[in-house]
Amino acid sequence: MRFVHFVQGTTKGLAVETDSGLRGLTENLPGYPGSLLTLLGRGQEALREAHQQLSQAPQLDTSRIRYLPPIERPGKIVCVGLNYADHTKESPYEQPSYPTFFPRFATSLVGHGEAIVRPHVSEQLDYEGELAVIIGRRGRHIPQNQALEHVAGYAIFNEGSVRDYQFKSPQWTIGKNFDATGAFGPTFVSADELPPGARGLTLTTRLNGKIEQQANTADMVFDVPQLISVLSEAVTLEPGDVIVTGTPAGIGWARRPMLFMQPGDVCTVEIEGLGTLSNPIVAETPPA
Repeated sequence: MRFVHFVQGTTKGLAVETDSGLRGLTENLPGYPGSLLTLLGRGQEALREAHQQLSQAPQLDTSRIRYLPPIERPGKIVCVGLNYADHTKESPYEQPSYPTFFPRFATSLVGHGEAIVRPHVSEQLDYEGELAVIIGRRGRHIPQNQALEHVAGYAIFNEGSVRDYQFKSPQWTIGKNFDATGAFGPTFVSADELPPGARGLTLTTRLNGKIEQQANTADMVFDVPQLISVLSEAVTLEPGDVIVTGTPAGIGWARRPMLFMQPGDVCTVEIEGLGTLSNPIVAETPPA
């Protein structure tokens, strides 16, 4: 099952990807099944029923819609740093033996095709192509061998990072949370369409068409079941929560000279089986 959250004019809607294109309904129409977040809260059967229903809905004109993040306001967005050994080697850190978790906020999210905004206070906006895990079942103290039962699906994430702010303190949170720097989407792909734990998928990040990052999700230091199990030792995971699993080597900050995203650039992240997330870069207008 492949779902897309969109807005047409000012009205939000939900669609599914089919062989004939996107088919869906806006929330003001009869038969609208609810948002993806609502459906996740209702369980797997609700997802299947919505998918079947939307597969019969009218075809959408993609030139008239804008993509939204698959989940606009997740209850929790938990990111993982230093989760590819090659990326750790290009960073100023040693490889940790425990996952490096930090939060993202919903105000940082943008959808596919929407602008990632370089803040006016910095010129160090960097790309990070990542796999996002979307939780579908509530749980705490989840054993690794049961962790994938809590995964509803996956999506693509570009975790735009403002590097000079990230390194202002030992905590990375500020540099990872500027408004409109976290691209998320375009498609929620249910877990049953991918290998267990989304393992073995090629991840590629391109800036203006040039490959800057390329890796395989099998290269993660802590895989999806480990991340879920360890995180749930402390945190109750709930439907719609998002875990952003880390980026591989090739970030712009590690280049010499450094390579940062500039207004007018286009950054795309492609993950095998999930599609392509593409976003233009614009400059923030300074406050008056």
